[in-house]
Amino acid sequence: MAAESGVNLAQVVAVLGAGVIAGPIFKRLGFGSILGYLVAGIIIGPFALGVLEEPETILHIAELGVIMFLFVIGLEMRPSRLWNMRRDIFGLGAAQVIGCGAAMTLAGIAFGLPPAVAFIGSMGFVLSSTAVIMQMLEERGETTTPLGQRAVSILLLEDLAIVPLLGVVALLSPRPETGGSWAVDVLIALGALGALVGLFIAGRYLLNPLFRLLSAARAREVMTAAALAVVLGAAWVMDLSGLSMAMGAFLAGVLLSESAYRHQLEADVEPFRGLLLGLFFIAVGMSLDLGVVAAEWRVLAITVLGLMTVKALGIFVVAKLFKARTGEAVSRAALFAQGGEFAFVLYSAAAAAGVIGARDNAIFTAAVILSMILTPFVVMGVRALTRPEEQDTDGVEEPDGLAGSVLVVGFGRFGQVVCQSLLARGVDVSILDINTNRIRNAEPFGFKVYYGDGSRPEILHAAGAHKARLIAVCIEDVKAANLIVELAKAEFPHATLMVRAFDRGHALDLIKAGVDYQIRETFESAMTFGAQALEALGLTPEEVAETSADIRERDEERLALEMTGGIYAGVGLLHGNAPIPGPLFKPRRLKTPAADGGAAQSDPKGPPEPG
Repeated sequence: MAAESGVNLAQVVAVLGAGVIAGPIFKRLGFGSILGYLVAGIIIGPFALGVLEEPETILHIAELGVIMFLFVIGLEMRPSRLWNMRRDIFGLGAAQVIGCGAAMTLAGIAFGLPPAVAFIGSMGFVLSSTAVIMQMLEERGETTTPLGQRAVSILLLEDLAIVPLLGVVALLSPRPETGGSWAVDVLIALGALGALVGLFIAGRYLLNPLFRLLSAARAREVMTAAALAVVLGAAWVMDLSGLSMAMGAFLAGVLLSESAYRHQLEADVEPFRGLLLGLFFIAVGMSLDLGVVAAEWRVLAITVLGLMTVKALGIFVVAKLFKARTGEAVSRAALFAQGGEFAFVLYSAAAAAGVIGARDNAIFTAAVILSMILTPFVVMGVRALTRPEEQDTDGVEEPDGLAGSVLVVGFGRFGQVVCQSLLARGVDVSILDINTNRIRNAEPFGFKVYYGDGSRPEILHAAGAHKARLIAVCIEDVKAANLIVELAKAEFPHATLMVRAFDRGHALDLIKAGVDYQIRETFESAMTFGAQALEALGLTPEEVAETSADIRERDEERLALEMTGGIYAGVGLLHGNAPIPGPLFKPRRLKTPAADGGAAQSDPKGPPEPG
């Protein structure tokens, strides 16, 4: 039946299977899932195993993944936040596109390419891959960092740049015009402006009432269909107006970023976005013509390495001109050094208009794909070779001859609350932290925090640990906390040592190290939360107190058992993830009426009594 309808399930299974196998393997090896998808596409593509003969078909479908990706990014960009990014978008982004494009064009002309061919090849390569960059930032958790936000700004400008570049292609075309005129160009521009205004009005006044109405129907599949319709509809409208489909999806996300249904929309789109984005990279890999690579490998090697090098240098120079630190400039150069998916659009249009030949189109397209494959390696290499930048210590003070009664190491969320309690009773406190931004932010609130690494013995001496009555280790880094404990026990045994534990495994390590007091960072807040939940369910304060005492008693029993090397030894509990055998709680009945007026509900602490 599938074959009769034109659907080859074997090909579908092969594509999905290749992604399922290659993505996790390459990510586990440290290369990232993107490289795995690209390699999988090359292997099953028409120029290798030949599982699929027409990668363009799947590429057109998989491009929806990029569109949905930008919609999700737009949901995180409130209009006010986007307005604050305007300098990066139209300043940094424009400078990078123009500067790198000019540098690569001049390099191409120097190597003997005709000016028009050099310009088109360079400007296509200057449009970096939104999919590659954002996926790599997301995998490393850097999407919301300053580097990630500036990357989004540059990518937005590059999406806008495809429109005037396509216009330049028409101007460079040697073929006769087909009757176009300035009036037609004005109408096209007005159509694009009208599409933007219409999208804004729809997002502002129509979408929220629509989703409110659909939400009242309580049909999850309807909400999902509506979310997809909004994304694809916005992309379609932008495409009709001559603008980028990705830009339309991004704007739709921005317009819905302040909606009460933002999180629901993101959850509905996410599965489709992830699947289609993976298919996009597989389709890009399938599009790599291995015949062209074999026949033109010398030209391709020079083209790829030359364009990536010149572009990276241009990005670095622009970043430094915009006052970026050296580490960020190097990271951005490595991340943006590749060409992107919009290059395929530009090269196809230029080939159809006769600006570049078929051979040039094949070489430039292969160069872009190879640069996308090389990007994960380049980023990994740069990160391995560059040291983390030292923090700017201007305006912060290092400890020297402090003599407080209490030395607090770490002024994060945990340490701040600890210090408030001590200072409220007039205790003389010395505070250390290694984060310069946190130190500066503490000053307006009356906290004097000194810059220093508490895992270094000379810093602890300078901070007065040899005179302190109590040392409180409040940092999040487990390894550094253990090192400070070791130093404190050896160098300052007179001081009471209190330590913040990350989890049960860390707490056991601290107990074995002989600290005077340790507490898991979330234990007490979770106990309070659970007690309030029981009160909300109708238990009396006496019953809540009895339950809390029971939990604490059993927790202490488990800790004692683990300390003796009993049944928990070697099973992984030291990492906080081993199962706890036996009942955690004594089975009781919850003394509250059922919500429907029937029998009492079972206590989640244990099964109800028989009968």
